Amino acid sequence: MSAPSYPLEPGCLDEAFEPDGSPRPLYRELLEGVARQDLAALHDRIEAKVAAADLTFGEGRPIPIDPVPRLIAVEEWEELEAGLLQRARALNAFIADAYGPQRIFEAGVVPRRLLETSSGYAPAMAGLLDSEVPAATIAGLDLVRTSEGELQVLEDNLRMPSGACYSLAIREIVAPELGSAVAPRHLGGYLEKLGEAIREAAPQGRDEPFAVVLSDGPENGAWYEHERVGRELDLPIVTPDQLEASRGRLLARVADRRRQVDVVYRRLDMDQISKPDGSPTALGELLLPALRAGNLRCVNAFGTGLADDKLTHAYVERMIDFYLGEEPSIRSVPSYDLGDEAAWAAAMERLGELVIKPRGSFGGHGVTIMPRAGEAERGRASEAVHRHPEQFIAQEPVGLSTHPTVCDGELQPRRVDLRPFVISSVEGGAAMTGGLTRFAQGAGELIVNSSQGGGCKDTWVVENPAA
Repeated sequence: MSAPSYPLEPGCLDEAFEPDGSPRPLYRELLEGVARQDLAALHDRIEAKVAAADLTFGEGRPIPIDPVPRLIAVEEWEELEAGLLQRARALNAFIADAYGPQRIFEAGVVPRRLLETSSGYAPAMAGLLDSEVPAATIAGLDLVRTSEGELQVLEDNLRMPSGACYSLAIREIVAPELGSAVAPRHLGGYLEKLGEAIREAAPQGRDEPFAVVLSDGPENGAWYEHERVGRELDLPIVTPDQLEASRGRLLARVADRRRQVDVVYRRLDMDQISKPDGSPTALGELLLPALRAGNLRCVNAFGTGLADDKLTHAYVERMIDFYLGEEPSIRSVPSYDLGDEAAWAAAMERLGELVIKPRGSFGGHGVTIMPRAGEAERGRASEAVHRHPEQFIAQEPVGLSTHPTVCDGELQPRRVDLRPFVISSVEGGAAMTGGLTRFAQGAGELIVNSSQGGGCKDTWVVENPAA
């Protein structure tokens, strides 16, 4: 099979097609099966299933789902999985250290100003996070493939990553439509492992812990995920107004009963438990007494936003060496600490070639891709970096690979990233087999985040016929 009408983007690696337009061996059977389909009708069937499943990101906003899955060879996945687990271990060690002895700052491996200036740091959690129970039970690590074919980590998400249950739903929707010519590996029992990790996070002595999903309710963008986790793991979904603090315990009103909560699976948009002056927020008044008394644990813990700080990303490879004594199995997209005078000076000389990111942003908001930005946008970004360099990082631009995507009844290339999910627990770690592939809807666009209109694909880990 060839794809004469498939316009490969110059200088950009395509996941499914070779530079000469022929299908990569890994994709040949899948593309042959897709070619036999009426793509417009296939897209419409997928869209109808998404609506029937109420698969939304935000109220009334169905997620765009593309029917052509991304394929990853088993051999590549096994190497990738080892690197994901390594990175999650190092980041969890960093979180525990930052809220504990702070060895990495004392050693000068990471500058202390990262801690002192991070919007993700929660001082109220100092001394409450230990290395025994990983603070970031779930990590979502955003990977992009360079034009040379290497997968690199673009961003780390450990505060409250979303998307895992969307992967499960997309598999249920897409796989039956494509037949059995290509058999993907199962997603690895993700929800079962999440349930085990939640139970293991309970304070000692709670043999039958009571856990809840703490949510904003249906207005939360990832409400579908909250509902599915609650339903499949038999966890009540509660909002803050159902909670009360009582003598060092957290109580929840569930089904007309007040029950002591041992574990909170945190899915709130609200992330702060203390105010700038150190006094607790309304949420902190509910949770901090039980956390400090050792009667409650959170999955993911408050304070894990420190690892989402874009400046933290610039130092993860050093963390892997410091905490694990290992070489990084997956490299980070090169990132520069603009609070460091030497790095700032070097970046200023080539600012127009770099990507500028606010340290505390997420979902792609506030990012300026300088080589693609207009004159006014470049000017605003340059002025902001000159005024407050400590609030930004710079990254090398990465083109992102493309993937065949159904657009107006035809296959067209769209830029993609990959968000695998890692569960870290007392007993060890595990990664969902595959994860969530996200795509940009417009030709040539680089922003794939769901919060900015990006779509999603299934991700299949498959045997490589060329192996």
